Amino acid sequence: MERVVLATNNAKKLVELRRVLAETGLDIEVLGLGDFARYPEPAEDGRTFDDNALIKARAAVTHTGLPALADDSGLEVDVLNRMPGVRSSRWAGPAGDDAANLQLVLAQLDDVPDRERTGRFVCSMALVLPDLVADPTGRTPGQEFLQRGEVEGRIIRAPRGENGFGYDPIFQPLGEQRTTAELTPEEKDAISHRGRAVRAMASFIRGLREHPVVTH
Repeated sequence: MERVVLATNNAKKLVELRRVLAETGLDIEVLGLGDFARYPEPAEDGRTFDDNALIKARAAVTHTGLPALADDSGLEVDVLNRMPGVRSSRWAGPAGDDAANLQLVLAQLDDVPDRERTGRFVCSMALVLPDLVADPTGRTPGQEFLQRGEVEGRIIRAPRGENGFGYDPIFQPLGEQRTTAELTPEEKDAISHRGRAVRAMASFIRGLREHPVVTH
């Protein structure tokens, strides 16, 4: 496995993944969807982060023929019954953007005491191998792989910081006085949900290279 495609059109995610993978020492070329002909994006209608990550990775394998990585990540707020969750990127509706999503969460937490504004960032990362989707009749066990990363924290009352994206300006990781948007890219990678998931997947891919999965 010398090349993989990251199933996202989010340029910031692609930069982040390449940066974290480079830090792990894994020698692998990461392509983005922009390197291929456009194809219809699949509906992210899964009930869990794992479901949506697999949906995106399967579609990328089908259309590119390469091993595909995809992540689904989001913010879980405890007093909102762990929402926005899988709807994090569209919490304010289909036309909403990062700023609208963030402001809606703040509005929903307006009267919540600081001690109850707990939550976490969650990232599920899927790897799907090309051999898997060659058989349209079903899924061969062992050809889809998942890794997960989480970081606990709290939701502050007003955005702070210019780095990162999404809900970063209102999320303060446990043990930090800064939001993830106030951290440097390297500091964020070290503790973030996506950084943890990517490092776990890099370790898995390294092992997969040493002990390849046999496909039929």
